[in-house]
Amino acid sequence: MLDIKYIKENPDAVKAGLKAKEVDCDAIVDKIIDLDVKIRGLKTSTESKTAQKNKIAKENGKLFGMKKGLEKQGKDTAEIDAQIEANKAESVALDASIADEAVALKDLNAEFRVAMLSLPNLPDADLLPGGKENNEPLRYIGEKPSFDFEPKHHVDLCTDLGLIDYERGVKLAGAGNWMYTGMGARLEWALLNYFIDTHTADGYDFILPPHMLEYMCGETAGQFPKFADEVYKIANPTDDRTHYMLPTAEAALCSIYRDEILTEAELPKKLFAYTPCFRREAGSHRADERGMVRGHQFNKVEMFQFCKPEDSDAAFEELVTKAENLVKGLGFHFRTVKLAAGDCSASMARTYDIEILIPSMDGYKEVSSVSNARDYQARRGNIKFRRESTGKTEFLHTLNGSGLATSRIFPALVEQNQNADGSVTVPEVLRKYLGVDVIKKGE
Repeated sequence: MLDIKYIKENPDAVKAGLKAKEVDCDAIVDKIIDLDVKIRGLKTSTESKTAQKNKIAKENGKLFGMKKGLEKQGKDTAEIDAQIEANKAESVALDASIADEAVALKDLNAEFRVAMLSLPNLPDADLLPGGKENNEPLRYIGEKPSFDFEPKHHVDLCTDLGLIDYERGVKLAGAGNWMYTGMGARLEWALLNYFIDTHTADGYDFILPPHMLEYMCGETAGQFPKFADEVYKIANPTDDRTHYMLPTAEAALCSIYRDEILTEAELPKKLFAYTPCFRREAGSHRADERGMVRGHQFNKVEMFQFCKPEDSDAAFEELVTKAENLVKGLGFHFRTVKLAAGDCSASMARTYDIEILIPSMDGYKEVSSVSNARDYQARRGNIKFRRESTGKTEFLHTLNGSGLATSRIFPALVEQNQNADGSVTVPEVLRKYLGVDVIKKGE
């Protein structure tokens, strides 16, 4: 969520920033400013009427005292009685007006909140405007694989080596699903262990969050309400709560400290989580995306940081380096790409993608997105810290990065490391988990 103060003071800059993201929110920005004026006006009116009502109550208290004095003296109190009744009538009218304004204020606040939640995050100023056509490769790392034989597609390699059972995966859960078997299941788990051991050694705290989350987790992360239809929802038969299967551990990690105030000494919070990820992935897949490049469920280890605003840029670079080092450790050829404003997700101010080469696709596929949300998610989730020097509370910055997702690492691994005899050489960092150097057919 954006800062309403910044929106009001810089409406043109907000509109321009969102246009750089290829989102036209001019009307929403104008509406938010208009709603803010109405809400403030209504609050002022209510406060004025409440003050008037309190003033009348005090006046009537004095009038009742005067009336008792006159009654003791046997004097006529008709004039005072009339004033008391007039004051009562005015107070009743004020009560009715205040009640009407409370209803109107509730409606305006609800409309204001929906409008604020619908605004994407502003992109950092150094990002190029526009979509993925303006993404900027920053560096290429590792040697591009070359073969002196006809290389196989990962689907064929995984099938021949008995690593993946695609047909039975579809039988169990439908298209867009697969099942790891034998050495394939062990290889998948070896990748996850490699990621987990690396993050643990780097001082990150391991989290195993629930896989089924409540709506507010998605709202805090910025996925809802805009992308609410892209997740698997689960209706609760006993009440009206709706849960959903997490599309990424980011949605859970982001809400761990929702509505909390952390101490400055606690920061930064460096976390990582393993979860399966569940996504509807609506729409047809391209022909070159057969196999496990895109699916409804896949495994991922997610990195996450909560930090002070002034530490945000350094935290981002740390996460990028960590993601790159994981891919380097596997011996892959890959590139790091700075996304243009329009290719960053709605919640993020900046994103770098780590893209790995999958030879059969003759192109690069993202295996990690490292993103900085600045204070956007913290505002949505009311996540703050208390500054020691001032005692005041401030919104935290949140950052996340895949560390890593396996559904594209796995295909790249078997394709980049395949041999002429159809076997696959195991990256050195994984051999201690698998106990073999080469995966061969029938083993």
